[in-house]
Amino acid sequence: MKEVLVIEDDKNIVELIAIHLKDLECQITKQHNGTEGLIVALDQQFDLIILDIMLPGTDGMDICRHIRAKGINTPILFLTAKSEEIDKVLGLESGGDDYLTKPFSIREFVARVKAIFRRIDMQQESLPKNQSTQITFNKLRINTEKRKVTIQGERIALTPKEFDLLVLLASNPGRSYSRESLLSIIWGYEFAGYEHTVNSHINRLRTKIETELSNPKYILTTWGIGYRFADKGEN
Repeated sequence: MKEVLVIEDDKNIVELIAIHLKDLECQITKQHNGTEGLIVALDQQFDLIILDIMLPGTDGMDICRHIRAKGINTPILFLTAKSEEIDKVLGLESGGDDYLTKPFSIREFVARVKAIFRRIDMQQESLPKNQSTQITFNKLRINTEKRKVTIQGERIALTPKEFDLLVLLASNPGRSYSRESLLSIIWGYEFAGYEHTVNSHINRLRTKIETELSNPKYILTTWGIGYRFADKGEN
């Protein structure tokens, strides 16, 4: 059974969501205040957090940032009345996994939740059973179990999406991924028109792990396609 935290101040929406989450065999914890919801999110383990942006107390964006700053990788589905593209991008780039604008259909809501759960299951099954939890390339060390990245022994702080991108690319050196495929694999949903979200994550990731941004050694650009991790002999 999946454990889901719902932080939403509209009690009618919460009850409607709860009915359909129970149909998906989920156990629901409800919070109607952002500050109190953040305390619960940091104190307990969940499989999914459904988070409104406009909340009394701490708003949803800040809740998301606090959760990610603590290294908690629980998927977050934003709910909000805002529909502007910039708000969607900010939600995703602050660490959210998906974004649903009110009013939304229950069918779409259920599809989004299923997509997130499916992505989690796929990621857990994606690595071969005998694959090491350690990925090493030059001075870069990745521990997939501890979600720890170091360069020359110094730990690098990555957001969940930055880490997931790095692991995917580093696990498949030399393989090129389009921006669309990275969105589908890492975010678990088709975000048509949001390929620039991948670009911004890659740019931030390069800033953290590359010595020379003009001459990257780890994450390379495959012109006309997307990105790849350096294969043996490329550097």
